[in-house]
Amino acid sequence: MIQLASIIAKYLILIMCLIYTFSCFNMFRKRNKQKREALLDNQVIYMFIFLFLCNFVLFLHTLDFKILIFFAAQVVFFEIVMILYPKIYKRCSRLLINNMCFLLGVGFVILTRLSFELAMRQFGIVAVSVVATGLIPLMMHKLKFWHKLGWLYAFGGLGLLASVFIVGVQKNGAYNWVKIGPVSFQPSEFVKIVFIFFIAAMLSKAKEFKDLVKITIIAGLYVLVLVAEKDLGGALLYFMTYLMMLYVATGKVKYLFGGMGGGSVAAVVAYHVFSHVQVRVAAWKDPFSMIEGRGLQVCQSLFAIGTGGWFGLGLGQGRPYDVPVSESDFIFSAISEEFGVVFGICIIFILISCFILFMDTATRSRGLFNKLLCVGFGVCFLSQVFLSVGGVTKFIPSTGVTIPFVSYGGTSVASTMILISVIQGLYMLVDSEEEENERMEQEKKGQEVSGEQPTTRVRTKPVIKEEKTR
Repeated sequence: MIQLASIIAKYLILIMCLIYTFSCFNMFRKRNKQKREALLDNQVIYMFIFLFLCNFVLFLHTLDFKILIFFAAQVVFFEIVMILYPKIYKRCSRLLINNMCFLLGVGFVILTRLSFELAMRQFGIVAVSVVATGLIPLMMHKLKFWHKLGWLYAFGGLGLLASVFIVGVQKNGAYNWVKIGPVSFQPSEFVKIVFIFFIAAMLSKAKEFKDLVKITIIAGLYVLVLVAEKDLGGALLYFMTYLMMLYVATGKVKYLFGGMGGGSVAAVVAYHVFSHVQVRVAAWKDPFSMIEGRGLQVCQSLFAIGTGGWFGLGLGQGRPYDVPVSESDFIFSAISEEFGVVFGICIIFILISCFILFMDTATRSRGLFNKLLCVGFGVCFLSQVFLSVGGVTKFIPSTGVTIPFVSYGGTSVASTMILISVIQGLYMLVDSEEEENERMEQEKKGQEVSGEQPTTRVRTKPVIKEEKTR
């Protein structure tokens, strides 16, 4: 009976995920506000059905009532977030809130499957992060001095990033963690937020080529510090983010291809200088030749994905423990084994829908600083997904990067919460600006119809003049 219920639930879970994923992209087509709101409300229903089915299956396999209690706590938490957030911030993006909650829910489910203790710890970190980042959208919406702090971002971020050389500890081969008492965190996860603010602030004011040289030198220092820490995944993430922001700010293709060429040369140098890079590349090229050593992780990941097939073995039916670090860096393997490759692809598309929303906010933003912030966060977000999924599927060498919201990791979740909160603030700002423009256009048309002379208005929010870099 339990086996039959698990099989039925497996396909219902997949159907809910497919419908939710389709609705994410359907949101970009709906222009009618009522239809959009109805679609968003339906997303919430799909998410809770998905969570109920997953936790019901986990309970059937374990008969542990702690799972039901934890599920009830998740329902309460997600309801509070989905109800209070739009009430506090009426102009916020509900799609972004729904996606965040759905991805967190997937993470809670798979972590409960792997380790109930880790799932509870992740839930606590998420709850604290939501409260701690609650004022960021308001600050981004109301305060106007963020673009003036370029040099503060530059040296403050570098100082925090370099702090690992004083109080850092080694973990998973990289010297990029700081431990203070019982608390340990990864500074590079928070510094990437500061780094994007620094690049956006400086590029939005750059007027000459020498300004670009200064920005590039400081950005290069960030990357070199990460390389010295042996955090090559973080270094690649920072490099890709800077390169795309530079291209968007200048519009010059030669900078893009020049950066790609320089990055390729740096990768070759890193391969010959660092022995652990050579090991990772060798494990990527032929992991089966070293299956009892460095290639074990990649091999087990490929076995898990292949065993799961298109539709998965079913929640609780796989062997995710065989994959090392399956709760964080290789969580996509555990998801694909039990939920299936189709489900994994849906998760990727949900993350891509978040990226599309970031880019949409960028195109609608007035000022270059805000545009660059959206682009920087969007590229960083999507690059993180690419590096993580690419590593576990042997598309690229493993870089030790996590999937936003899904993978276990307090620092990763907290930094992603900050990222999402900043985007929410920029989204609200764009929405209020567009509403003000629409209202002024309607007033102008009304005056023209009535034959009145249009009244002169004083701009309350000056349009930022975007200057192209020479």
